[in-house]
Amino acid sequence: MTGALSGLRIIEFAGLGPGPFCAMMLADHGAEIIRIDRVGAKTRTSDPTLRSRKSIALNLKDPSAIALAKELVKSADGLIEGLRPGVMERLGLGPDELLSENPNLVYGRMTGWGQDGPYAPAAGHDINYIALAGALHGCGRAGEKPTAPVNYLGDFGGGGMMLAFGMVSAFLAVKNGASGQVIDCAMTDGTATLMASVWGLYADNLWRDERGVNLLDSGAHFYDTYETRDGKYVSIGSIEPKFYQLLLEKTGLTDDPAFEAQREKTAWASLSEKLTEIFKMKTRDEWCTLMEMTDVCFAPVLSLAEAPHHPHNVARETFVNVDGVVQPAPAPRFSGTPSVKPQKAPQSGSDTQSVLANLGYDAATIEALRSAGTIG
Repeated sequence: MTGALSGLRIIEFAGLGPGPFCAMMLADHGAEIIRIDRVGAKTRTSDPTLRSRKSIALNLKDPSAIALAKELVKSADGLIEGLRPGVMERLGLGPDELLSENPNLVYGRMTGWGQDGPYAPAAGHDINYIALAGALHGCGRAGEKPTAPVNYLGDFGGGGMMLAFGMVSAFLAVKNGASGQVIDCAMTDGTATLMASVWGLYADNLWRDERGVNLLDSGAHFYDTYETRDGKYVSIGSIEPKFYQLLLEKTGLTDDPAFEAQREKTAWASLSEKLTEIFKMKTRDEWCTLMEMTDVCFAPVLSLAEAPHHPHNVARETFVNVDGVVQPAPAPRFSGTPSVKPQKAPQSGSDTQSVLANLGYDAATIEALRSAGTIG
């Protein structure tokens, strides 16, 4: 058996960001993903989030194409869509209709704001969703404006990953005798969930509602990044006392009494300044020689170009090359049902004929649909 999700078929309505990422996660672990693209759409085949699936091109403005989409969904275990609330219903592809025809269907809905609430009809992007959830407020240095953490937090952590978890949970429920259901996955909700530990610290007055003044947000001198002599950076996470003592040994600060009060927040800024000066005395490679693979809790800050070539990542095969495109390997790792080897993303519509043939359409019917503009 290849892939823990082998045997599942999921229909993905083409979108951007979190929806495709969710589909990638499921495909990586064996699910069959059939993506419905627009006729004439172009696909970035180098995009890892679009890997390892089939593509069928449909003109969803054509009632015949809607009928084809419904047939596909009847044959599926799940569906992923990331359109604005109400769009799928207007197409005649809403959950009420599709679940009535396929009661075991897991209908995954990916949005920023959710299916209801005052913001639900409005457009938005990752930066807006994590702002409303309270996460963006805490991203950045003290005294500076909030800094967007790329779109890792909302789109992919609180969005795509959360929807993948939700769908697998619902598949398990169906296997155990439950009916299919709708998963309302909102990036605002997911991002808030990712912040659970911070909310706990905040409730116990262990977290100040400010940027860059807390233990894990660059406020602490022992949990931060530092520039090295060659203009590169290293990361330090010496939280526990024994790790902190090792940091002081490696930096030659054991005898400096100022560093004895590790948790004295009023001293963090001045101690950070001292460490900044010290780390600039050596190159990143020199610090690696001194600190790598020790209990300092240290790692070099690697660029996209560097990360795939680091010995640890090479040893674990954290990155793979798919048709000349370096990209993350499937994760996590399963001992008994290893993940599927990633395949290059298909061109839009490249599997239309084979997918329809598997549904029972003969060559003449498929050609007639193509001539009518129903399929691409």
